[in-house]
Amino acid sequence: MWSRRELVKRGLKSALLSLLLNPLAICWAKVKRLLPKGFSREELKNMNPEEIDTRNLEIDPLETFGTMGPTDVEVDIKTFRLKITGKVKRPLSLTYEEILKYPSLTETVLLICPGFFSNNGRWTGVHLNALLQEAMVSKEARYIDIKGAYEKGVRIPLKELHQKKILLAYRVNGETLPRKHGFPLRLVYEEAYGYNWVKYVNEILIS
Repeated sequence: MWSRRELVKRGLKSALLSLLLNPLAICWAKVKRLLPKGFSREELKNMNPEEIDTRNLEIDPLETFGTMGPTDVEVDIKTFRLKITGKVKRPLSLTYEEILKYPSLTETVLLICPGFFSNNGRWTGVHLNALLQEAMVSKEARYIDIKGAYEKGVRIPLKELHQKKILLAYRVNGETLPRKHGFPLRLVYEEAYGYNWVKYVNEILIS
């Protein structure tokens, strides 16, 4: 009968042999570069948001935020509706006030407009999962398309909603989202470049 030590040794040898015979079984985790407090914003604007850990970065004042895309889209908040359609059992058409009643969350997420600027802000809004849960998404659905008032859109795999900080923001740094930054709703999309942070969001399509 083998001793406990011999069993452990045999188990380790078996595991090593398995890896040698099947090297693809080794899964390398993606390691991000941890940026220190006070990191240069000039250097930051040229970095890939997927490759950096920004937990130590300071929040940028709202007045220093850069802008991209349209900045003057005027939305009548009285007639505004966020429509959620596609592969859902219960299509929704939500007013701004109805959206504000959903549980809110606040996340610090960095936006990078490559080569131009970076904004590290505290974004407050509603998680997309809360909206999709009420819309009752069909099991066969795989993607969510976020569309803005000026025909800008982005497609996101549904599985990413559980893996990243992704929300529809209506406040930033404690203030109501300014018009030039996408009022009434802006997509906040962790690890994505700023051109995918759709502004003036008014439609969600599930496919």
